[in-house]
Amino acid sequence: MKKLLSLLAVPIAAAALVVPGVSSAEPAPATTVEWVECPADAAAPGLECGTVRVPLDYRDPRGRTIEVMISRLASRNPEKRRGILLTNPGGPSPGLRFPAELALGGLPQEVRDAYDVIGVDPRGVGHSTPVTCDLTPEQQFAGSVPPYAVTPADVREWAGETREIARRCAASPTAHLMPHTTTANAARDLDRVRAALGEPKASYLGYSYGTYLGAVYATLFPRTTDRVVLDSNLGAGGWDVEGGRMYARGVEDTFPDFARWAAARPDLGLGGTPRQVRAKYFDLAGRLDAAPAQGLTGPQFRMLTFVGLYGTGDAAFTRLADLWRALDTGTPLPPDDTPLPPGLENIIAGRLHIVCGDSRWPTSVKTYERNVAVDRVRYPMFGAAAANIQPCAFWPDPVEQPVRISDRGPRNVLMVQNERDPATPLAGARSTRRAFGDRAAMVTADQGGHGAYVLGANTCANNAVTGYLLGGRRPAHDLRCAAETPRTSGSTRTPAIG
Repeated sequence: MKKLLSLLAVPIAAAALVVPGVSSAEPAPATTVEWVECPADAAAPGLECGTVRVPLDYRDPRGRTIEVMISRLASRNPEKRRGILLTNPGGPSPGLRFPAELALGGLPQEVRDAYDVIGVDPRGVGHSTPVTCDLTPEQQFAGSVPPYAVTPADVREWAGETREIARRCAASPTAHLMPHTTTANAARDLDRVRAALGEPKASYLGYSYGTYLGAVYATLFPRTTDRVVLDSNLGAGGWDVEGGRMYARGVEDTFPDFARWAAARPDLGLGGTPRQVRAKYFDLAGRLDAAPAQGLTGPQFRMLTFVGLYGTGDAAFTRLADLWRALDTGTPLPPDDTPLPPGLENIIAGRLHIVCGDSRWPTSVKTYERNVAVDRVRYPMFGAAAANIQPCAFWPDPVEQPVRISDRGPRNVLMVQNERDPATPLAGARSTRRAFGDRAAMVTADQGGHGAYVLGANTCANNAVTGYLLGGRRPAHDLRCAAETPRTSGSTRTPAIG
């Protein structure tokens, strides 16, 4: 269970539709951020933190307020500083440490000179006014990516688990925050942060779920967003029911990279061809479905493989291969010293509040049974997990319609995307690209893994993003970057994204 919880914390979206009575151009009240030492679990060299008060309900902007905590890795070159760069690591998850993680992961010094890099704990999450569902450790696992449904009865059984999770969220001490903990309100909070920092405009860099937050932010606030970079993109609907099903497509897109890598190393014993490696996956999953081994079931093995595909190259693939070999041969599993992130219950509860509050999910269990049956055939590796029922099926109706990503506004959006991504596949990114129309250009990189800019090895893609952030030089047309030889030297530390 610890291995699953720690890994699942990784993955742990025409005119804009705005809350009635709230204009996207409404000026935020002038405030001053007092920078202080960051909380212990977010502390990092050079990082300082502060809070901004924002409306709980933007339909009542002078009513009750909540806190949003932010961090700053300040530019140390006043002559080159051009503004602020708001960031989001995905998840939804805490983002206070993310500026420091980006710096450690290789964010170019020129970018750090040009911007104060700002981290944000989105409303409901981390050190911003938090939400809770009072979930047990087992329910925290259940509140993340659902398990592979081996039979239709598994969907019905899982429906009971997810219904109880939704009930606990609705009965928690923070239930009054549920209607207002949404991506649209998190985007409105970002504009309040911009104003509180005294900036006429803000640039933005978001990964994974953070691409949907950034797309909503750019849609609601076209006049106060500057240079917007969206990396590893959700579809135009965000993390709705179809967005969740896209995981299955992502696994099918990405797995061949691992299969070729393993087949080129026959000493691993996982197969001498990519087809044989794929067959080994189904063999191991079937054996564990019939008889769990070393504390892992078939659905858990599929989940760990899915998470293992987030990385790429020798280090990531070796870890995944070691897991497979141990299960195949009955030898002890490789040690797992990955610490559980602090506040995991809040991270899972916050994810549920935001994802379930953004859009209405199907409420019929039969719908999920049909989706699972279809995707089990269409995407056999992971389809019966990605399509399985989630607590959102039993969530209260959202208080506002989802924001429709709009092509109305300046041409200030640069999307960057790996061609093979297990969590946010290229097919979803293309739907967001279409929704933005002429506002966006997209750079695709012929590589796998989750995360391209800074995280990936493609110089072409990295240079395109850095050039845009520094000089506003965005490709005139969509750009495809060819595959490059993986880097064999340099730092292996990369920021964690959800």
